[in-house]
Amino acid sequence: MSTPNGTAPEGRTAWKKTAAVAVPAVLAVGALAAAMAQGALAASFAVSGSNFQVASGKLTSAGLASYVHTDRDADDHGHPVALLGIGKADLTDICQAARVETPVGTVVFKLTAGGDAGPVRADNLVIDGEDLVGDARFGTAQIGRDAGALDAVPGVKGPRGKFGLQAGNIEVAGVKSHAWSATGGNFRLKGLRVSVSLDGRTCF
Repeated sequence: MSTPNGTAPEGRTAWKKTAAVAVPAVLAVGALAAAMAQGALAASFAVSGSNFQVASGKLTSAGLASYVHTDRDADDHGHPVALLGIGKADLTDICQAARVETPVGTVVFKLTAGGDAGPVRADNLVIDGEDLVGDARFGTAQIGRDAGALDAVPGVKGPRGKFGLQAGNIEVAGVKSHAWSATGGNFRLKGLRVSVSLDGRTCF
């Protein structure tokens, strides 16, 4: 019901107008959630002021996509990285370690998983790394592909016209990386262990 001038009477809702505003908002939220699930927003948060170590005995995946990106910390300092997107990653084990300054000294914050407990799995794992070391085997590789046209890993693509690369069926043994951020959907960490210690060892 509406008044002669087309407005809703007091205490009532103009459903057509509400729908016109609500539907785009719902679609936007849905698109945002899908992008987060795909790892496309891996660099959308401010990174800490230092990088950390990531290591694994072996990493396998059905696809890889990478392009150059810049992560920014809370002080808006830029850190150039290679954004590495890995679809449906399987890792025999994983180690993540960071040195953190505290009032009692430098401590090592360390996370490990996998090993005898079983493989670690993550959908659309995205690592923003300064480097990556290991013995690699790639399927079909495309080096120099337009970063905006990458399609090996859903949701992982860079700016149009910029350098990118991608490959299928990858396997990397002895993975070592210094990273600024890492995200993934549906992380499954068997045998998870988190420790903080003054005399702790890093991953490598």
